Amino acid sequence: MDKMTVRVPVVIKAKVTEDLKAKIIADTKRQVQAAELDFEQFQFTAKRALNEQAAAGENAVRALRQQIEYEKSQREHALSELKAKLERAENLEIGSEVGHGTLERTVEITVGSDLEALMGAEILTEDGKVIGFRE
Repeated sequence: MDKMTVRVPVVIKAKVTEDLKAKIIADTKRQVQAAELDFEQFQFTAKRALNEQAAAGENAVRALRQQIEYEKSQREHALSELKAKLERAENLEIGSEVGHGTLERTVEITVGSDLEALMGAEILTEDGKVIGFRE
């Protein structure tokens, strides 16, 4: 066998423009708002569940409280991550490049092919249009 056809990933990068930056910021703000609303709803539901569980005894309340604290910390962490993502989006520099996904391409390799070069392929876009390829 002298050659083989394989699929390799291609990274898509977007050049940051005013429009892209505004879109990323708006999308992230919506995600933060949704996470904050979800967190408020969770706290309300948790408080109600604790009140309902009070009649079941101290052990049941303790177990529920532990479960609530775990879930609360998970949600706080996710919200914190989203806020950090928003801050990074607000600090994006116009003209810089950001990862925008991946695709796959099919390539034919032979003995002696440079796999590093094949694996490093990128597509560069600006405002949704392809403006370049990198190998």
